[in-house]
Amino acid sequence: MSIPGLKPRPVPDTDGTTRTPQRLTGWGRTAPTTATVLHTADLDVIAEAVRTAGPRGVIARGLGRSYGDPAQNAGGLVVDMTALDRIHDIDVDAAVADVDAGCSLDKLLRAVVPHGLWVPVLPGTRQVTVGGAIGADIHGGNHHTQGTFTRHVLSLDLLTADGQIRTITPDGPDRELFLATTGGMGLTGVVLRARIRLDRVETSYFIADVEQTPDFDDMLERLQKNDENYTYSKTWFDSVTKGEHMGRGFLLRGSSAKLSDLPPELRKDPLKFDAPQLARFPDLFPSGMLNRLSAKALNEFYYRKSKTKSGVVQNITQFYHLLDLFADWNRAYGPDGFLQYQFVVPFDRTDLLKSSMEAIVESGHISALNVLKRFGDANDAPLSFPTRGWTLAVDLPVKKGLGQLCDLLDEMVLDAGGRLYLAKDSRTTADRFARMYPELPAWRKVRDEVDPERKFASDQSRRLQLVTG
Repeated sequence: MSIPGLKPRPVPDTDGTTRTPQRLTGWGRTAPTTATVLHTADLDVIAEAVRTAGPRGVIARGLGRSYGDPAQNAGGLVVDMTALDRIHDIDVDAAVADVDAGCSLDKLLRAVVPHGLWVPVLPGTRQVTVGGAIGADIHGGNHHTQGTFTRHVLSLDLLTADGQIRTITPDGPDRELFLATTGGMGLTGVVLRARIRLDRVETSYFIADVEQTPDFDDMLERLQKNDENYTYSKTWFDSVTKGEHMGRGFLLRGSSAKLSDLPPELRKDPLKFDAPQLARFPDLFPSGMLNRLSAKALNEFYYRKSKTKSGVVQNITQFYHLLDLFADWNRAYGPDGFLQYQFVVPFDRTDLLKSSMEAIVESGHISALNVLKRFGDANDAPLSFPTRGWTLAVDLPVKKGLGQLCDLLDEMVLDAGGRLYLAKDSRTTADRFARMYPELPAWRKVRDEVDPERKFASDQSRRLQLVTG
């Protein structure tokens, strides 16, 4: 059974196209720059804009949820993809969705869940476009079982620098270009459309186990002992408390709930997508609200409310996307913003996990949102971030001395054979990034073949010298 054209809408005339100078940042609200932003749903207009891009080039932008500067292009052109958000078809029998790149994962989920289907890989927010998910090759709490998002992409339509649209696949003649695009942060072209393989589910809920852990060592021990028994797994830990309880936290692990797992009241509508948005943060908060005192209180509350329990039924918000309850939650960090520092290191470097956490605690910098996960095997995409090992992510408000702390962490990660995530990075150097990604020259070769005039560019690509020559 196929469900075509869920949102039938004619492509607007070019009269609806606008070009607006706009100040842009990433989700961390740091390093703002101004670009001309093209707003249109007309593919011909986008193709012409790419063909005629000026010396500062062009980059596509979705919902702006990368934390740093990959969707900024100072003095150049940025194509806002959010008008291209149509779901063209859901093939329920084949479990495949055909969607525009500007469609959000939230919109896609709401469309497929009533048919017993699920998006296989979700990041920490549903407010990400399909194009952004491909460009960043996103991962979720189930990487050890499902891999990255692009493992489930059957094909994609890519607008290349010559203004042509190419349909490329992971196993076809354009395999190298497909792999360079997945994780390539929009630098091989503009992803316009994709066919995505979906999972089948009996319900929209999760069956979860929560385990409170008294310290970081205990958390690591539990994760290494039985993490493979769960489809989804993530942790939260306290990076403020010192002493014997440093790194205390909890594990939240589980799987998609079966119909038999649900209590009677939920079985009446097992595929209900229960994911409300409660509030929107106003842009009124001063910088510095998250300090040691407020973070300590927040950590204490969060730790004590997460008691050990097993077999708990949770909706997607409770289990996966708590922050999606609050729109614009990044404003809580104030106008100075924050950065998310995320790295991955091999499984045998648990010492680096502890030493990096100790460095953060001793530095006086505060992070209240801390997540530790285990990654499965890497894929073949040269700039895809996940590789087999531990990944740690911390949110750090911008204040004096943060650069020195992150420089220290960079060197620690490099020494351990690890790397950073392009979708989260906002400040590392070109030299460090090249040392972290030895396949960078191979990626550049494919990228330069498809874009010899180097039309696709971003603030991040210039900062990290991803596009050279």
